[in-house]
Parts: sequence; C-alpha cells; structure tokens
Amino acid sequence: MTIELATRIYLDHAATTTMLPAAMAAVEAGMRHWANPSSPHAEGRAARAAFEQARATIAAAHGWSGETLLTGGASEALAIALGRATVPRRLIGATEHDAVIRAAPGAEVMPVDDSGLIDLDRLAALLADSPPALVAVQWANSETGVRQPIGDIAAIVHAAGGLLLVDAAQMPPGADPSLGDHADFIALSSHKRGGPPGVGALLVRDLATLEPSGGQERGYRAGTENVPGVLGYAAALGEMPDIAHWAAMRARLDDAILRSGGEVVGAAAPRHPAIGSYRMPGVAATVQLIRLDLAGISVSAGSACSSGSMKPSHVLAAMGWQEPALREVVRVSFGATTSDAEIDTFITAWRAIAREARSRAA
Repeated sequence: MTIELATRIYLDHAATTTMLPAAMAAVEAGMRHWANPSSPHAEGRAARAAFEQARATIAAAHGWSGETLLTGGASEALAIALGRATVPRRLIGATEHDAVIRAAPGAEVMPVDDSGLIDLDRLAALLADSPPALVAVQWANSETGVRQPIGDIAAIVHAAGGLLLVDAAQMPPGADPSLGDHADFIALSSHKRGGPPGVGALLVRDLATLEPSGGQERGYRAGTENVPGVLGYAAALGEMPDIAHWAAMRARLDDAILRSGGEVVGAAAPRHPAIGSYRMPGVAATVQLIRLDLAGISVSAGSACSSGSMKPSHVLAAMGWQEPALREVVRVSFGATTSDAEIDTFITAWRAIAREARSRAA
C-alpha cells in the first residue's frame, strides 16, 4: 500500500529528518564497496579506504581531533560510554533521553530547575569528596530543546577528576565549535542530520578512558562495519543547515503560541533553534496529535522513543510540571526542508484547535 505524503507538512525532524540527496547517493555508491573492510584482499582494502575517509570526514565536521568510533546510532554510542568508561560512578541529568536512562541503571540523578537546566551547585556537591564519575548530559534536550551550559558543567566535572559525556544527537554540525574543548565523549546520530538510520558515532578524547570489548573499531565495538551507512552519514555532514533561519522561524512560532494563549516550555533557557515544545491548555497532547495529523501536519509528544507511551513525560515532570499540564505539550521541530509557509500553516491549525477548546469550555 502506498501512502501519499507529498502534501503533508512534516514538523518532527528531531525524531528523524529528511535524508539528503547527497547521503542517498553516497549510500548507493557505498553498496558497490561490498567487501568486508576487515578483509586483507584488494576488495577489502578498497572498502576500508572508503570507510576510513568517511570516518575522517565525520571527525572533521565536528572539529574533533581525538578518536572516532563508528556505531549503530547514538543510543549505542551512549551505551558504550556509560557501560565502559573507566571511572566508578555514573551521574545523569534528570531530563536525559530514555537511551541514557536505560544504559545507566542505578545512576545518580542530577536535578534540573524549572527551565530544565542542570543545578550546577547540586552537581558540584554530588561530585565533591567522592570517587570520579562519568557525567552524562544532553547538548540540547530532544523534547524541549533546552541547551545545557556545557562549558560550566565540564569545568565542575573535570575539577572533580571526572569525565563528561555529551549526548549531541540533536546538535547540528558546526553549531557549537567549543564542544570539543569540553567533552570527553560525544554521542552522535546520522538520521538526525540527514544521513541514513542505523549509524552514529562516539567521539572519544582518550581511548584509555574506555574499556575495550574486542572486535572491530579498534577493539571497542564488535560487528562488520556498515560501509554504505557510514558513507551516507559523512556525505550528509557536507551540507550545513541554515541555523539562523531555524532560529527566526522558532522565534516567530514561540510568539504566535504565546499570543494565542499557549505556553512555551523552557522559554527562559537557551534552546535549540529548531526544537520547540508548546502547551495548549485544556487539550491533551494525544488529541492535538490526532487533530494535527488529520490536518496533514506531523508533530510529536516528546521524543520518538517515548511518544507512543501513555506515560507522562519524565522531562516535564523533572522541570516541575504537573497534571494535567504535562500531558498537554507537543513538540515541533524543523529540518532542512521546513519553510515559513509550513510554520504559518501550523500556527493556523494550532489556533483553530485552541479556539474550539476554549469555546467548549465557555
């Protein structure tokens, strides 16, 4: 069965964004490098050369001079760092992605304030006079877009002898040139950046801080390398997003929501230019998603890994949101194909749903 999507408006790029033509072409070309890149013969060496060039491209796109381990996605990259970093403790932010929570059972949790920002005083207290820890924080929250003060967090973590893991799955390449100066590990995702799904990377400052597991990737990840996928990821990073345009669209959307009686989640904090979360008072997120979907608009309620669940968002709960408000929030996120006209259409649809809800309540 074919589903016609050409006329729809897709505003869920934080879940998966449009695969770029250059990435699709690179994946197709990579399929011609069909040999195992670990094989010593000519075919294997050709595949290895293409693979290593892609690795170098991914590192360069993020200004990284350390090691680059290629993985099956950001979730695997996070699991490798959280499972095998050579420090005894694990601390994670209260608003971290489900992949971090699953990979670090029993980890100590760092609270956030009502804007979603890590409590730096509490972090310093948790690290004081204790064994060194791996501290995991998101560059930008995948639900709210709230950006953490990575430099300030890194200073506290390193002063206590710890290591910093940054989940940068949502970070556009080039958006934060200083990140490489602060993080010890950085988890990256291809399908958030216009590349194919099933590919990611873990940037590692010093391999001595990570226990090896044997197999491929310098002995830190087992499994035959995904040459086509990695080539596609590298090609996608060659196209820089228009971050300024994203920021302008999100600012206009924020203003329209506020003027229409809604709330902007994390409005007081620095935020990702392409991610916004919005509350429509009195209308459940599930109802909003259905109404918007029928109008031909795709958004989500929280991250893609949890939006199918009926559980309230742990991110909003950690920020102090309570029932029923925390069940009335949807996420809107932009990509390379998002236009001003699409944002205008969303605003019109959002206002119509909100007006109808107010009229029923009157």
